[in-house]
Amino acid sequence: MNPLLENFDTPFETAPFHLIKNEHYLPAIKEAIQLAKSEIENIKNQSLPDFENTVEALDRAGERLNIVSSIFFNINSAETNDTIQALAREISPLLTAHSNDILLDEDLFNRIQQVYEQKGNLYLSEEQKTLLDKTYKAFVRNGAKLDDDQKARLREIDRELSQLGLKFGENVLAETNKYELVVENEEDLEGLPDAIKESAAQTAEEKNKPGKWVFTLAFPSYIPFMTYAKNRDLRKQLFIAYNTKSCKGDNLDNQQHIKDMLRLKNERANLLGYPRFADFVLEERMAKSAPKVMDFLHNLLEKAKPKAEQEIEELTEFAFKLDGLDKLEKWDFSYYAEKLKKQKYEVDDELLRPYFKLENVIQGVFTTAEKLYDIKFIENPDIPKYHPEVITYEVQDLEGKHVAVFYADFFPRPGKRNGAWMTSYRGQKVLNGVDQRPHVSIVCNFTKPTKTKPSLLTFNEVTTLFHEFGHALHGMLAKGNYESLSGTSVFWDFVELPSQIFENWCYEKECLDLFARHFETGEPISEDLIQKIKNAANFHQGYQTVRQISFGLLDMAYYGSDPNSITNIPEFEKANMKVTNLLPEVEGTLMSTSFSHIFQGGYAAGYYSYKWAEVLDADAFELFLEKGIFDHETAISFKKNILSAGGSEDPSILYKRFRGRDPKPDALLKRAGLL
Repeated sequence: MNPLLENFDTPFETAPFHLIKNEHYLPAIKEAIQLAKSEIENIKNQSLPDFENTVEALDRAGERLNIVSSIFFNINSAETNDTIQALAREISPLLTAHSNDILLDEDLFNRIQQVYEQKGNLYLSEEQKTLLDKTYKAFVRNGAKLDDDQKARLREIDRELSQLGLKFGENVLAETNKYELVVENEEDLEGLPDAIKESAAQTAEEKNKPGKWVFTLAFPSYIPFMTYAKNRDLRKQLFIAYNTKSCKGDNLDNQQHIKDMLRLKNERANLLGYPRFADFVLEERMAKSAPKVMDFLHNLLEKAKPKAEQEIEELTEFAFKLDGLDKLEKWDFSYYAEKLKKQKYEVDDELLRPYFKLENVIQGVFTTAEKLYDIKFIENPDIPKYHPEVITYEVQDLEGKHVAVFYADFFPRPGKRNGAWMTSYRGQKVLNGVDQRPHVSIVCNFTKPTKTKPSLLTFNEVTTLFHEFGHALHGMLAKGNYESLSGTSVFWDFVELPSQIFENWCYEKECLDLFARHFETGEPISEDLIQKIKNAANFHQGYQTVRQISFGLLDMAYYGSDPNSITNIPEFEKANMKVTNLLPEVEGTLMSTSFSHIFQGGYAAGYYSYKWAEVLDADAFELFLEKGIFDHETAISFKKNILSAGGSEDPSILYKRFRGRDPKPDALLKRAGLL
């Protein structure tokens, strides 16, 4: 018996993690592929094609495969090991081949094309029209109109790309896991808060180095060290380790993988009739074209760079006055920025941490969602987990009706990649009149509890939790008929709106009063501290904006260039980040080789989306500020038109329906202090 192929006899048909073993994955994937193939054959054997028996049926096909592959690849991100990674290298090409079998099937495409050509005469809802357009475009954009030789080449390209993406991620994870900064003398920890030292001592014990302190490249270890450690040499050492991941010319080097991916993606775009990969991607984005993206980024840069240069000049003078530092380096930035912020605004992360006990922040997130969207979260330990640290919840509406399942996984582990993300194990759809509710997860890498203290979050970690939870709300509140248009299945430069807008509540007293309490005394965070948080919100916004723009420009340079001209990755990165450089270059460092967003994740030719969505989120939140941050009418409108609508219509239409007009950039520029 393979539990992945049985009906899940678990609460809400959740993944039976307690029964799944590594040896179940490959057979389950293979059998699920065969089942999906038979479903496709059944579609092809129907009588005259229509919307229901072809387009809708195709959207319904492959459900078991979707669920099994979602479980597997989510585990590969959050709880991987050598066996899982080896399986991923075997499974990924199977799934790529299966996807190509569908998208390159001439008979299936002919049926879809016949329905598409009749669309003017069909009585379809807006959602059905979107599904028909999306399905037709998916086939065309994946080679349905190519000849046999071209189709064969496209298959080979996709197979190679699937393997390269996996290898890129494995190398970054291996580099992250293998590095340790071992500190033997306590004086080298000067400046670090006691909680961070205790956490580093605990890490040392776990790594059989008692009596020492170990710092790693995981965010909750790396960021505090760079922010507070007075020892400049050790900051430099850790900075260089972090910024030389997978570029050392050894077996974990990603430079050739990048070149290969760029070449293959460009060839794929050329096969499909696009000059560059960026042109292919942006056709299905709100931005529509590479020139529009570049104009957007450069217009922002024009406004942000003068402010950023002023900030760096001020910080350089501050570091000189404080410590006689004659040259500010990249490993100095966070350290002196935190000190300057504390001097200017009398607030820093360590002053705020005691008010952000993880359990309280989680409850604050839940209460915020309840007040806005009429839902509640009930912990349910009976839902199976893939790791003991995972917390499982049932989501209900206020009448007790089931809405979703929610998984939360908060702390770093060797088997978990860095960063934070939202994902799902099952999407939402309506099938035979039954609304299948989603199973949604957020995965983070927050500060772990120690023997003497609970998990106390930095304010940045608080905003990260709200950000990922905003994505989760997009998934959990989905209300569509088709899974491929449901939840976060929207244009990539629209998907960050629900996440980024939710961060705004973290800065509002009415929200902070719900959960920000001192973990020892229970005292609520003071009005004075909240005001300091708001005052400091724009601190170094010029620098942060330029930094995000630099990543967007580098991404567009990679995917908008002739890959044959990219012969040296360090030189290419240096040339394309020159316009955004605010601090001296550090020889030997390279961020491209661990830029997982664009080489492993889904942000290739799409990193600009973060700033694009910031325009939307600032403009949308302005309405909440006008009406009240918990105004029920505004919240329900956002829920109906944005969160529940998913990709049922073009995002510009959905946004205008909520806001009453197109977005304006003024709110973002004002919020960032750039006006």
